[in-house]
Amino acid sequence: MTGMDGERISRALARVRAAVSRIETAAQAPARSRPDGSYLAVKYQTLRTETGAALAELDQLIGSLER
Repeated sequence: MTGMDGERISRALARVRAAVSRIETAAQAPARSRPDGSYLAVKYQTLRTETGAALAELDQLIGSLER
């Protein structure tokens, strides 16, 4: 693995961690501060899907580096 690959992985992991943090923050917010619960449910699912895709991409990248 080169330094550039390591940097790409580090940046991707940072993006995933930031997305997870946003999801956790939204999930823990008091119900009265949520303008529309259905909007947040959709947003949560979208972030969850994006996070899953980012993790799958990382798995593929790491797998290709190990070959």
